[in-house]
Order: sequence, then C-alpha cells, then structure tokens
Amino acid sequence: MSIEIKKHIRNVPDFPKKGIMFRDITTLLKNPNSFQLAFEQLYAQTNGLMIDKVVGIESRGFIFGAMLAEHLNAGFVPMRKPGKLPAETEKEFYDLEYGKDSIEIHKDAIRPGEKVLIHDDLLATGGTAKAAINLVEKLGGEVVCILFLVELSFLNGREKLQGYNVKSLVDYTSE
Repeated sequence: MSIEIKKHIRNVPDFPKKGIMFRDITTLLKNPNSFQLAFEQLYAQTNGLMIDKVVGIESRGFIFGAMLAEHLNAGFVPMRKPGKLPAETEKEFYDLEYGKDSIEIHKDAIRPGEKVLIHDDLLATGGTAKAAINLVEKLGGEVVCILFLVELSFLNGREKLQGYNVKSLVDYTSE
C-alpha cells in the first residue's frame, strides 16, 4: 500500500448518500507529483505481464487505463455505461446495493485469445469488476490482471473475483 498516494485521496462523508464515505481521487489527480507516483506504481504492477488490451471502466478507469495502455504498447478499450458506445455492443448486468446497473463493450473490441488487463479506480463490492470480467471473457479475451488504484477491502469485493490476479495500490480496511 502506498501511504504517499493515500494521503492525496480526499474523504468525502455522506456522498453520494448518507452513510457513505466517498474516496475522491480528484485531489490526487490535480497534484502532478501524486498523479505521476500513482501511475508509476500502477504500471509497476504490470511487470512481467503480456497485455494486448487494457479495458478501462467508465469513467475514472479511463484516466490511468489509457496511460497504462500507451506504456504497455497495448490497445485501450473503454467499457461504458449503457447507450454510450456507437457500434454493436455486449451488455452485462450487475447488482448494486440499491438496485441493478449494467456496462457495455463493443463486440469487436477484443479478439479471442487476447490478453486483457482490466483497470478501474476503485474496488468496492466487486460487482462492476465481475461484470467487466464476464464481458471480456464473453468476447474470448483472457483476463490476466484486474488493477485498482483504491480498494475498500471491508466490502469484500475480492470474493467475487476469486481465481483472478487482483491488485490494488491503496487499501481502506474500514469505512
């Protein structure tokens, strides 16, 4: 875990609803030194991995996901909320604590056998990440790593991702 990165993440109580402590990475992103450090530490987590595509989950997963793709000489694939992608898509639903949501990927974004890194800013309950895995595998891709900037380990999101190579830089063990 990176203490240096953690100190640049702002805690916002009662957002988006009462009782939630939101971990805001915009304070990390606006500081060039912490932004660079976070990227370098994320990139270091990919050492030794062969990656053809980096999937970034909307929207904060796009920030470091695109940077990782460029440094890995891999393609970047945005995974988006419904109705945002212009061509034919695959969709996967997942549970939220207060309902359901879904994400989509272009059907031609990943070819069978391609090695895929999935990146998002935060691992909470694991629903979004598991949906992303399902979509990548539905298209024939092989998920070689799921990489997060922040993990809320007290929500047990890793349980949904058992059997996968899951990495995070900053861990919050309690709210």
